[in-house]
Amino acid sequence: MAFSSDNHKSNNTALLVIDMQKDFILPDGLMRVDGGQSIVPNVINAVVREHDPLGRDVELFRRHLYSGEKAGPTSMGSVGAELVDGLVIKEEDYKVVKTRFSAFFATHLNSFLKTAGINSLVVIGVQTPNCIRQTVFDAVALDYKNVTVIVDATAAATPDIHGGTHF
Repeated sequence: MAFSSDNHKSNNTALLVIDMQKDFILPDGLMRVDGGQSIVPNVINAVVREHDPLGRDVELFRRHLYSGEKAGPTSMGSVGAELVDGLVIKEEDYKVVKTRFSAFFATHLNSFLKTAGINSLVVIGVQTPNCIRQTVFDAVALDYKNVTVIVDATAAATPDIHGGTHF
C-alpha cells in the first residue's frame, strides 16, 4: 500500500491505493480480480500486499497456496508482487506493506498518517468486499474525519460483488 497526501493546509487528506499489483490485476495473476484491469487508468499510486515466500504471514485459509515449489500470490520479490504496469510509487509517496485485508492491521499506517496530520482518506484499489471494506471500517473506527471510496477506481471479483458491497 502507498499513499500520497495533499499538502494544502485546509485539506489533510491521503489517497490510499490498495493491492494494485500484478497478482491481483493481470489476466494470469494468481489472485486475479476480474474488474481490476479496468480501473488501472483511475488509479495513480499504490498500497501493496506482500507475503513471506513460505506463506508464514498469510491468512490460514490461503496457506495452501504457498507450497514452496513456486512463489505464492504476492510473495516478496516475485513478479506478482510488483505494481501493475502504469503505476509507480513516487519519491514523495509512502509505501506500506500489509499482510491482511486491512491496511491498518499490524502496520504503522495509522501512526504515520496521524503524525503527518492526515484526518481524511480516499480509498481506491482491489478488492472491494475484502481489503477495501476492511480498511474503510478500520479507518472509521480510528476516527478519521472523512473516509471516501471512489467506486470507479475500486473493483471486485465480479461486477455483482462490487456493486453489492455496502459501506
